[in-house]
Amino acid sequence: MTHSTAGRPADPTTPSTAERLDRDDPLASYRDRFVGAASPLVYFDGNSLGRPLQGTAERLARFVTEEWGGRLIRGWDERWMELPAAIGDEIGRVCLGAGPGQTVIGDSTTVLLYKAMRAALAARPGRAEIVVDRDNFPTDRFLAEGLAQECGATLRWLDVDTSTGVSAEQLAAAVGPGTALVVLSHVAYRSAWLADMPELTRIAHEAGALVLWDLSHSVGSVPMQLDNWEVDLAVGCTYKYLNGGPGAPAFIYVAAHHQGVLVQPIQGWIGAADPFRMGPEYAPAQGIRRFLSGTPPILGMLAMQDMLALIDEAGMDAVRRKSVALTEYAVQLAAELLAPAGVVLASPLDPDRRGGHVTLNHPGMREATAALWRRDVIPDYRDPEGLRIGLSPLSTSFAEVRRGLEAVAEVLAAPAR
Repeated sequence: MTHSTAGRPADPTTPSTAERLDRDDPLASYRDRFVGAASPLVYFDGNSLGRPLQGTAERLARFVTEEWGGRLIRGWDERWMELPAAIGDEIGRVCLGAGPGQTVIGDSTTVLLYKAMRAALAARPGRAEIVVDRDNFPTDRFLAEGLAQECGATLRWLDVDTSTGVSAEQLAAAVGPGTALVVLSHVAYRSAWLADMPELTRIAHEAGALVLWDLSHSVGSVPMQLDNWEVDLAVGCTYKYLNGGPGAPAFIYVAAHHQGVLVQPIQGWIGAADPFRMGPEYAPAQGIRRFLSGTPPILGMLAMQDMLALIDEAGMDAVRRKSVALTEYAVQLAAELLAPAGVVLASPLDPDRRGGHVTLNHPGMREATAALWRRDVIPDYRDPEGLRIGLSPLSTSFAEVRRGLEAVAEVLAAPAR
């Protein structure tokens, strides 16, 4: 809650409140490092595609002229072969609370989720049940459905409110001796529900199951401690809060004690023990590299290095504090500006249970989203009736949040055409 100098709550809708919040924000100067941040456009979709950093253009140009153009194929021996694991270790250190050798950059999020699900299911012989919630991201649900058909497994669906997420009580009632795998999202893509990762992992382990966490809507926004929380497997994308660019490759985390046991199902040359031997039979590499399949997408993993360095400089705890402050401010503004028009908060009110975005429900939100885009205010829409306000902590200002939600109020108040 914001406060005036007189000790009474300040009006969150006034420009002076937003200006003061920006003035007092210790991370405010980081915004200047992003392309387009100085423009009047309001960007509420950093949880779908992060803004590029200004230094990224220089990095990409330098790579083309110096490494790709200058070193040519020698680049593989000199640096490129090690990049997937090197950048993976940085993601682990900066964002995941993961020691080295457990995170690697690989394929798309979908492909890595498939690998992890298939490997986990095979590692629990005699168990044939996958637990997944109906409000998980579509890819996670679709993969679980396809894997159940492929392997003769059974799906146990958890029904959750679209404004919350999976609770400890729900999961405890669902898992049992037949559960092989639990598939969960750390932050729900629709509501921003922040799952209790250590507790849900513990519950699944007590039932003898493995857990796969989708970190796509939390990595770079919410601190975590995968090693300390005894997480088995995790996958996340890098183009949201890690600002890796459109279609940047995803990462996979595999706890060290599982790496010699899990068998990844897509056996490709780069994951072999000796990739350049081109031998007649496949033998997996030692360690995390065995979860790679094809040629690493080197260009696609360059941009995220700049954002990782920026998050490391700011510190994940400070990033989370800024994220909470932004979403709290958005919730306050919505209560003042939008609730009178019938807008309902569809995200947790408790910031400890909320990730880095806020969803606001109203029957007119689909049409409002299109109108807002025409005004250079860029949120996104998610059924049912949800306007999703994604607030990337290092590139978003409080003044931007105020301008954007004022525009939402104006669009909802405009007569229908």
